[in-house]
Amino acid sequence: MIKITLDRIMFERKIKVPQLVEKSGLNKNTLYALQKNEVTRIDLNTIEALCIALDCDISDLIEYTPNKKEDAQ
Repeated sequence: MIKITLDRIMFERKIKVPQLVEKSGLNKNTLYALQKNEVTRIDLNTIEALCIALDCDISDLIEYTPNKKEDAQ
């Protein structure tokens, strides 16, 4: 399972969506969806904008946990 961890990063850094909109230039609806992990795909430009705005690495934004074998089938 792949999870966007934007909510955790924003909580740790005490950043709200309106602040991140201003820093990243991304749409607020996009950020809310990412924060709630309600996305099935993400554009590379979006990842780059978040990494720049949050001064973080891709591995800080995306977490991978392998599925159990029976779940993957």
